[in-house]
Amino acid sequence: MKVDVTIPELAESVSEAIIGDWLKKPGEFVEEGEQLVDVETDKVILEITAPESGELASISKHKNEQVQSNEVIAVINTNKKAVKSAATSGNAADKPISAKQESTNLSSNTSNISQIRPAPDDSLVAKYVTESVSKTSPAVRKLAAENNIDVKSVHGTGKDGRVTKKDVELLIENAEPATASDLDSATEIMMAPQISLTSRREDKRVPMTGLRKSISKRLVQSQHDTAMLTTFNEVNMQNIIDLRKRYKESFEESHGVKLGFMSFFIKATVEALKEFPVINASVEDTDIIYHDYFDIGIAVSTQRGLIVPIIRDADELSFAGIEKTINNYAVRAQENKVTIEELTGGTFTISNGGVFGSMMSTPIINPPQSAILGMHSIQARPIAQNGEVVIAPMMYLALSYDHRIIDGKEAVQFLSHIKNIVEDPNRLLLQV
Repeated sequence: MKVDVTIPELAESVSEAIIGDWLKKPGEFVEEGEQLVDVETDKVILEITAPESGELASISKHKNEQVQSNEVIAVINTNKKAVKSAATSGNAADKPISAKQESTNLSSNTSNISQIRPAPDDSLVAKYVTESVSKTSPAVRKLAAENNIDVKSVHGTGKDGRVTKKDVELLIENAEPATASDLDSATEIMMAPQISLTSRREDKRVPMTGLRKSISKRLVQSQHDTAMLTTFNEVNMQNIIDLRKRYKESFEESHGVKLGFMSFFIKATVEALKEFPVINASVEDTDIIYHDYFDIGIAVSTQRGLIVPIIRDADELSFAGIEKTINNYAVRAQENKVTIEELTGGTFTISNGGVFGSMMSTPIINPPQSAILGMHSIQARPIAQNGEVVIAPMMYLALSYDHRIIDGKEAVQFLSHIKNIVEDPNRLLLQV
């Protein structure tokens, strides 16, 4: 019986899926549940496994080809289940070797060894010189080349006869001044076609991964389909830093997770979204869709690229609940275990470039959302406070928004609302 290997149902927000490397070839035996191929989407990598055991009869979709939900990509012949054991039992490599055969093989190997003749002494010397040069550092070879010195002619004083930089420098210092005939010869050499003695400069062309192509496509589409504008503000982080320092140990003991800055910003963002619901809205054709829930996307960097898992109903979570959710996503993102469902949807996104040292940036909106908040690094800067200049831990905030539905006034007030809450966290308790 032939069984189809198909692509699972993909979420509506997944723009495309691309076949990665096949781990099995047609004709090979596969076990039920054994991984066959990776399928890359613009959100996660899906591991496609064998639905039943048998022979991989054919592959209809190859690497870098685009696929859709429920599309057949391969066929397994389940009637070939016994092929694996039969082939294994008939393999000559698995048969025991008799004592006579072993003796014959040993005699054959011995005769072959006896036919090897010792290399001449000059070959050994050439081999030694070649190895010595190959072990010479690039800096030494460059210095020798710049002074027209053949490294092979230099007596090395380093380990195993290796030519050191000091050996070359000593040779340069003791070199005799150039004579007129030497200069004439040098002129002739300079007039001749020159061969570069410096190391080769090469370009390495690497095709984009499916995920990288999807990300670039979505980012370009975002800038093309939205009237994106960015407004900035700065926030004094001193009060939150003091609050974290005061309660971080008891918080971790009580909840089993560390208290980070992100939970404060998510809480502040939710309160600001309640005041300015249009920033929590999205555009569909000529309609504005207002959402009465707060699904906040958190940009997480992985080795393969950026993903944005969603914290559902963030307004209903405590600080500990938010921190646990973020920590869970961060761990599973590195293991590629975040599901498509967890990356689908979202009404607003927060990106923290500060963890990489970014001082200021203009984050790109994640469609179909209408805005994104960018956090940045905390830096001690002089500011005016109560008529005096003081040094305070400051952070720049950036809000990129779709100017088609969000006016500049709303964007500026929204960002100011977040600033006021972060600078005075007590507002979160009083919800003011």
